[in-house]
Amino acid sequence: MKALFCDLETFSDVPINHGVHKYAERAEVLLWTYAIDDGPVKCWDLTANLATPTDLLVALNSSNVLTIWHNGGGFDSTVLRHAAPVLCPPLERIHDTMAQALAHGLPGALGILGDILGIEQDQKKHKRGRDLINLFCKPRPATVKIRRATRLTHPAEWAEFIEYAKADISAMRAIYAKLPTWNYKGAELALWQLDQRINNRGVAVDLDLATAAIRATERAQADLAVRANDITHGDVTAATQRDKMLIHIVGEYGINLPDMQADTLERRIDDPDLPPALKELLAIRLQASKTSASKYKRVVEATSKDGRLRGLLQFCGAMRTGRWAGRLFQPQNLPRPTHTQAIIDQAIEAMKLDAEDLCFDDVMDLASSAIRGVIVAPAGKKLVVADLANIEGRGIAWLAGEAWKLDAFRAYDAGTGPDLYKLAYAKAFAIQHADVVKDQRQIGKVMELMLGYEGGVGAFLTGAATYGIDLDAMAEAAWPSIPENIKREAQSFLDWRKTSNLGQFGLAEKTFIVCDALKRLWRAAHPEISTWWKELEEAARRAILSSGVTIPARRVKFRRDGAWLRCGLPSGRALCYPSPAVDDHGKVSYMGINQYSRKWQRLKTYGGKLAENITQAMSRDVLASSMQATENAGYQIVLTVHDELITEAPDTDAFNSDHLASLMAAVPSWAEGLPLAAAGFEAHRYRKE
Repeated sequence: MKALFCDLETFSDVPINHGVHKYAERAEVLLWTYAIDDGPVKCWDLTANLATPTDLLVALNSSNVLTIWHNGGGFDSTVLRHAAPVLCPPLERIHDTMAQALAHGLPGALGILGDILGIEQDQKKHKRGRDLINLFCKPRPATVKIRRATRLTHPAEWAEFIEYAKADISAMRAIYAKLPTWNYKGAELALWQLDQRINNRGVAVDLDLATAAIRATERAQADLAVRANDITHGDVTAATQRDKMLIHIVGEYGINLPDMQADTLERRIDDPDLPPALKELLAIRLQASKTSASKYKRVVEATSKDGRLRGLLQFCGAMRTGRWAGRLFQPQNLPRPTHTQAIIDQAIEAMKLDAEDLCFDDVMDLASSAIRGVIVAPAGKKLVVADLANIEGRGIAWLAGEAWKLDAFRAYDAGTGPDLYKLAYAKAFAIQHADVVKDQRQIGKVMELMLGYEGGVGAFLTGAATYGIDLDAMAEAAWPSIPENIKREAQSFLDWRKTSNLGQFGLAEKTFIVCDALKRLWRAAHPEISTWWKELEEAARRAILSSGVTIPARRVKFRRDGAWLRCGLPSGRALCYPSPAVDDHGKVSYMGINQYSRKWQRLKTYGGKLAENITQAMSRDVLASSMQATENAGYQIVLTVHDELITEAPDTDAFNSDHLASLMAAVPSWAEGLPLAAAGFEAHRYRKE
């Protein structure tokens, strides 16, 4: 099959950060650069000649020509469907090197990708290229005389622009030749194509709610600013002024807060010794820092003219695991609601009537809780939603071979076994699950959710922030049940940390000891998972040092080929670790994107982190395995959120959450023995179940 490499340069008066689909509605194609196989790079200037070059037209219409683009699914084909639909190739003939890179643990940006793959690039020309894009592809500032730069207004720069566009084709062609294909063919390629159809379908949104919530949060922010100004005697004129507030708190109260994070504020508000005025100020800051207002604005900005919000998912956006990442209003990162659905429904109606302040005190929190409600079903349809139940807990037990736990999941699914969080506590403390009370079940929940990936005391801090758990209260509840020998081991560990100047995570000594003790109890109750961590790290280390040799680690296997360490998953997909290395201390590392700095750098890993990558990747593969069958059954997928499918279906009894759940819980052929379960709901407005 021949290869047609393509790239578009476009103009739109809609900012690209409003989303590609909104941008594309008003986009024009300026330049179309292309090359066939290893042939010369050509440029079709549509501003000078609207007639499609013959060789390009023939290639586009030929079934034996594969069109290759960088972000062609997400950007170029979206623009073409609006600006030149007759020239848009079918999805089956689009190969996207950006998706291909992400599927193999590489960044998607063309320039960075070229640097990583060793493709020679002139950085000065790249900078000049960005300047030219800013000149020709965006509206110019209102202060300049020529509001739009064109081939006619800036002929010299336009000639440079054409050469820059051609260089992108050369870079893409070199990248295509170097990228691996392990995770971008067969079932994975078909999944990417389904992902594109889902993104193009989008979700229906309630714009009335979004605009009402914007009005409500703006009113609330203004009120919070007045209150902050009054309490601080003018030192802080807006509750969002973090630095000014920190300075005021130090000067007025002599308290030096480390940050203004929500968990920090919540802990200090609960301090009975804190002055009432300071408590109120911190509560005001906590309300003002809710991010829902910006999310509602993104919804309004990015919604297409037909009332649907598109382009919310990035295929393999979580590069290490292959899970989807959220885009635009970040559906994968929506805040947990703090109110019941009945109250949220009342809040939605009150905001639409501009009367929210008459009914509720904390408007910012209500708007945050209601954000899922912007996603709705269109007329004549309903949302059918289902979620895989504790897929990571089931997955790691299956991957590591923790037989008792797999049996426990099966018994629970059959209605003959206990709640798994109660069982986790009972197993750790050697008591009967029937004797586990509510507070103990909560401890079991934290242990289950936070300790499966070799986590320790620090994992409890993360769990406390995520699930709103008071660690001090948890410690008091757990203390009487912890065996004395385990307490002594935890105390010794704490003493060692103090001697080593490692600290205790800001926790009270008793709380630290309890968290570490619970870690020890959980690991003792899960011998297969605990030993699997070390086995994974050793297998990865051996594979890196023995190129071309496959090293098994229970249900997965590691192999180094050239500059890549691959971890073969049960599904047949592979986790990819570029440029793996083992240092003088035996520590494993690889090159990847630092999630905090967003820079490409060397990252260290260990057994628990490998277990997390593998389990989350396998969980993604389980979800993916059911998606085409879901579509075939008439449920149109509009969004995936973690392990949940959100679908639109006819508003009839034939389409229901039990049926959708059964489709999702079908065990893939490669996962024999994995206990799966799913549950969901039907609604006309999306919610957290």
